[in-house]
Amino acid sequence: MLRRIKVVPLAAESLGVRSLCTYVETPDVRVLLDAGVSIPPRRFRLPPHPLEFEAIRKSRQKIAEFAEKANVVTISHYHFDHHTPSYEDWLCNWTSTETAQQIYEGKLVLVKNYRENINASQRRRGWTFEKTGGKHAENLEFVDGKTFAFGETKLNFSHSVPHGAPNSPLGWLVMTTIEHEDEKMMFASDVQGPLDNATLSIIQAEKPQLLVVGGPPLYLVGFRVSEERIQRSLKNLEALSKMVPVTIVDHHLLRDQDWREPMKHVFQSAKAANNEVVTAAAFLGQEEQLLEAKRKQLFEKHPPSSDFKRWSKLPDLKQSKTKPPLAHAN
Repeated sequence: MLRRIKVVPLAAESLGVRSLCTYVETPDVRVLLDAGVSIPPRRFRLPPHPLEFEAIRKSRQKIAEFAEKANVVTISHYHFDHHTPSYEDWLCNWTSTETAQQIYEGKLVLVKNYRENINASQRRRGWTFEKTGGKHAENLEFVDGKTFAFGETKLNFSHSVPHGAPNSPLGWLVMTTIEHEDEKMMFASDVQGPLDNATLSIIQAEKPQLLVVGGPPLYLVGFRVSEERIQRSLKNLEALSKMVPVTIVDHHLLRDQDWREPMKHVFQSAKAANNEVVTAAAFLGQEEQLLEAKRKQLFEKHPPSSDFKRWSKLPDLKQSKTKPPLAHAN
């Protein structure tokens, strides 16, 4: 369907980690979208399983590999599963002090403006990134509402849209559309479906042939997100499935292992329109690995070593400075 735009998902919940990092290549430019990855330090009152650490280790290697190819790296917002910090952390982000430099050095780094339409935590992280990882960039530019041209390829960035619902305490982000000749793909990271109807309208107006979108956070229903909001998000995702030939939906959605049942109408609508809705893993032809969602089962079926158990009892700060004992902990 896309002949001149190559899209490669690199990390996502269906690949065992928190991320939506995607590599996009056209004849004119090579773009690494949201080069971040993380795992939560606690889920179901459990630390990450060794298999989750193996997954984030492999994801970091893949992101580094594609960062070598890329000449542009983007940041849609400043959560750590969407950009890479410049400090040592082996608990959540699998980073050394050099990891960010390896990704951003010598690149054109296109980032969301951290000075406006931003919440307090992301403002601090954006400022910190500019002074640390961002200082290695060949050039760093705020992108909200701007277009950048590379030969026959255009990178169009939306104005800030909510991270989920309007006025979300999680802040705002920018969406990216990559267009080459008559082909167009769109990257809409944490719009959660989208949950906001205005965000839905922006995506519909772009008319992408391929959409990478973060789905609704089913795992937060009744805790931080109402059922009404989830249903609105699913309805909007269903509307997109009718018009977009291929939708890669992943991220928050797959933190719930029973995500397919709420999505049944989305799948049905896509099929009726001869369109596809797939996860990042399925797009790559790989088996889905919902490691976070199945953390309890992992500890039951694959008990960690005694060395790992001792490591997991260390204080969080000590854990972040000490690699967990894995078969391959490089």
